Amino acid sequence: MPKIGTRKLYFLLKNDFEKEKLHVGRDSLFKLLRANYLLIPRRHSYFKTTNSKHWMKKYPNIIKEKELKCSEKVWVADITYLKTKEKNYYLHLITDAYSKKIVGYELSDNLQASSTLKALKQAIKNRLYKHSLIHHSDRGLQYCSKEYTEMLKNSDILISMTENSDPYENAVAERINGILKYEFGLINTFENFKNLSQQLEQSIYCYNNLRPHFSLNYNIPSQVHMKNNVKLKTYKKQNQNRKISTLI
Repeated sequence: MPKIGTRKLYFLLKNDFEKEKLHVGRDSLFKLLRANYLLIPRRHSYFKTTNSKHWMKKYPNIIKEKELKCSEKVWVADITYLKTKEKNYYLHLITDAYSKKIVGYELSDNLQASSTLKALKQAIKNRLYKHSLIHHSDRGLQYCSKEYTEMLKNSDILISMTENSDPYENAVAERINGILKYEFGLINTFENFKNLSQQLEQSIYCYNNLRPHFSLNYNIPSQVHMKNNVKLKTYKKQNQNRKISTLI
């Protein structure tokens, strides 16, 4: 996890500091990293993968005001692009909104619904719980397609979609994209598909099984997904009476 945030790094190193009797607090660690030019400046990029101007049926946002208390009550889906020297590839992701665990993904060279569907099939295959579940996404062609919505309905999964261009309506999915790109280096341009897919597989494993999350009280997604024993920290958006788990 080469670009993990300093607060999470301190959480991971705290026991080692105590064992070695090193008096290093969180603020001291910030100063130490800054003095040695080890704080990571964040880069920003944007590439639109969503086409919501189409004739297919769009669904309302039904996760507003929904408080998450366990895994597999809400899945969030999104697509982001990754680069190689050969061409661009697209990462289709499905994440559990409570545990923040990535439960399904597909790396492809296209934005077709069939590729997005592979990520959904993986998530459904690995599903642990039988209670009601909502699938939330933007209004992209892939998520509105007949084959995708039929798969959701046949699996007794309710459909929810963003209604405006407000990124907070799919904040968890957007944040996962950022973590994979900026913390795990997937923002870089890879030599070829093989290099990219290997890095992606390693990154998702580390993300699910090693990375502590602020919104999970510094617990790890795979553990929270199994135990459902964490009350999520939430961020209240200014001027709106709703809370969203985005600080992860």
